[in-house]
Amino acid sequence: MATIRSREDQDGITIGWQAQIKRKGFPLQAKTFRTKAEAVQWATITESEMLRGVFVQRTESEQTTVKELLDRYQREVMPTLKGGYREQSRIKALQAGLGAYSLAALNSSMIAKYRDRRLSTVSEKTGRLVGPQTVKHELGLLQRALKMAVMEWGIALPAGIPTATVKKPSLPNARDRRLVGDEEERLLAECGKSRNPWLRPTVIFAIETAMRAGEILEKWELNKETGSQEKKSIGLQWSDIDLKKRTAHLPKTKNGEARTVPLSSRAVAVLESLPRSLDGRVFGTTYEGIHQSFVRACHRAGITGLRFHDLRHEATSRLFEKGFNPMEVSAITGHKTLQMLKRYTHLRAEDLAKRMG
Repeated sequence: MATIRSREDQDGITIGWQAQIKRKGFPLQAKTFRTKAEAVQWATITESEMLRGVFVQRTESEQTTVKELLDRYQREVMPTLKGGYREQSRIKALQAGLGAYSLAALNSSMIAKYRDRRLSTVSEKTGRLVGPQTVKHELGLLQRALKMAVMEWGIALPAGIPTATVKKPSLPNARDRRLVGDEEERLLAECGKSRNPWLRPTVIFAIETAMRAGEILEKWELNKETGSQEKKSIGLQWSDIDLKKRTAHLPKTKNGEARTVPLSSRAVAVLESLPRSLDGRVFGTTYEGIHQSFVRACHRAGITGLRFHDLRHEATSRLFEKGFNPMEVSAITGHKTLQMLKRYTHLRAEDLAKRMG
């Protein structure tokens, strides 16, 4: 049976009510409330849970905020993840929106409101509305942190993991832009006229290998906290190229796993035509330099709606059209799931018709 008693200040004035529950097989439960009715209600619910065998110790989840949980996740988990730096902006957004709540108070309604609020927020980085993919990544991070709290850190959540019941934002349709007609010929012709001598070989290499821009080129990004540019990728290195075996080894990739990319004869020809840079890079330029040159080349060629990243879509689709199966393609491109591979693949119906006979 619960004990309810008043709490007085030094002048004997009642300032609250404390409920205590002592029950065999359970740790002492005590909590203070502003009114006696609140204390009685809490004690009644808690004793009922004990009787039904569904009682969960709430003390730690009540005393731990979402901000504190994410701080611990950042300290203990992120350093073990390759590419963990990408989580920092997501943690910052989650802490701004949900950080003040205790884990015990966090529920699916709060998270759904956070989702909707984020989708109507203008990003400081891009000046556009925060995209559904960004919000989906943020909710995924929160879910991983909550699972870590329950499974590894022993923090019980009274209502379970609330993110599990929140609908994730619907992603926009995957881009389906591919090179059509004589666009490749026109594009390469203009790339060859570029002031950046690395543009044409880089574009051909991207089409032949399906490698990401950061896997091919040195890439820098602005750190908003420090205001300085930071190198995010070193690009492809000659030390990782084996022309005899026709392979390019990528020791560090976006998905955190190393992979070795087979090289077509056209890709090998590109590499053999390149000068050797003293710094070890295969392509002696940066993503930023290539991006600007690529945009200009497309404009001169009269090609609209084509991005450098679309070359990865093009290359992945061509691998399927050559007859490679999904497992073989994922080994080449580095896609970890079939769903992601599908988003980067757009097969032409006319090419499929030819194979049907």
